Amino acid sequence: MMKIDFKKSLKLYRPRAESFELVVVPEMRFVMVDGQGDPNAAPSYARAIEWLFSVSYAMKFAAKASLNTDYVVPPLEGLWWADDLADFVARRKQRWRWTMMIMAPELLDRSMFTAAVEKSEKKLGARPESLRMESFDEGPSLQILHIGAYDDEGPTLARLHHDVMPSRGFTFGGKHHEIYLSDARRTEPAKLKTILRQPVRALA
Repeated sequence: MMKIDFKKSLKLYRPRAESFELVVVPEMRFVMVDGQGDPNAAPSYARAIEWLFSVSYAMKFAAKASLNTDYVVPPLEGLWWADDLADFVARRKQRWRWTMMIMAPELLDRSMFTAAVEKSEKKLGARPESLRMESFDEGPSLQILHIGAYDDEGPTLARLHHDVMPSRGFTFGGKHHEIYLSDARRTEPAKLKTILRQPVRALA
């Protein structure tokens, strides 16, 4: 049985590290959980991640058993924002809001998601209220591969916001999006690989 690895098969998960590139992100489905606060301290963040992986792995095993199709669970992703953009760029994490998510391949149907949630509830208890599987359509976006610690992203984001976007005639078209290609539990901070993506729209 061939195993699909979306990090390798989808170009969107293989950006350049040298410069921001413009991509058009198609509509995709994700398992999502919303929250707020410092991801290093908020219990709701750890709970959200636990639920996302539990449901995603349950769906993977269901697809393998019933569809004879296997795949690598896609990487964790996050939408991040704050009421004041400066709070995000300055890493004032206690003021952050987030939606953590994992891509759900199109081969999965709604019944597989429902069954995966029910299976996870037996292990984890009550589900997060915001847990859901829904489509997300970003469209035109600028993205780059960041190599290094998460807290070192600030200068790259400042360059994107103040130089790259204005010079290309863009403004913000959605929430800041990060895709975590590395396992932070097993990778030293200097070697972490993270896709930084910003949906954009043309200036009026």
